[in-house]
Amino acid sequence: MKNFPPIITMVLLLGISCTTQQKLTYLNNLPETGEQETFPIEIPDYKIQHRDILYITVKAMTPDGTIVDFLSPYGGTGGINYAQTEAGQYMYGYNVERTGNILLPVIGSIKVAGSTLEEARAIIQNASDKHFNNATVECKLLSFKFTVMGEVRVPGTYINYNNYLTVIEAIGRAGGINDFGRRDKLLVIRPVSSGTKIYTLNLQDKSILTSEAYFLLPNDVVIVEPESKKIFNLNLPTFTFIITTATSLLTSTLLLINYFVK
Repeated sequence: MKNFPPIITMVLLLGISCTTQQKLTYLNNLPETGEQETFPIEIPDYKIQHRDILYITVKAMTPDGTIVDFLSPYGGTGGINYAQTEAGQYMYGYNVERTGNILLPVIGSIKVAGSTLEEARAIIQNASDKHFNNATVECKLLSFKFTVMGEVRVPGTYINYNNYLTVIEAIGRAGGINDFGRRDKLLVIRPVSSGTKIYTLNLQDKSILTSEAYFLLPNDVVIVEPESKKIFNLNLPTFTFIITTATSLLTSTLLLINYFVK
């Protein structure tokens, strides 16, 4: 750029560092206002695995009309909601052992690994019917953790307390993509029994709504990649300082030359 005047160089540098509005939008190829388009929703059935932590209750009515949870660590009265803290989940949730079993008071050891939550609920219900009359079983996953990394405002590991979670919701939990993040390319890393699967998603394309990775599963990791010009943007103040300094030196030199020539 030595043949360009400093002011033109500055304009070119600023132009390169600019981001268009299209790069900042999500799902920018959806139908126009007034039009409708339907996308099929296929929520994956998560299979319970070793090291998962389950929330399980076996509730029934006592002869005096009180409904109690026979598995509650607080004497069947409910007590503090231990699911609110990770420590409480670890202490009072039911851990899936390496054998794939969980150990329940009175009921005993039950194999749940490889089952969906609904299938596990039915298995536990069948086992509890042998010990309790007219009991109702509830089974939920406590250890639905997911991690969002890269160019988001609040990267970290989060816990999901819903039955399902979309990748867009996960990005929202992390504060959204920051000014340097790419919306057209993010990675979802998913541990599976055979190893690890990696998905590449484009948040600007409506096809993401039908992707296998649109609904996250426990232990998924979402990585938002940076824009290629991030390094340039980070160094722009340095470039500006160098150009400003060089311009000042050049101006001073020309003034001195002009003075001595005269």
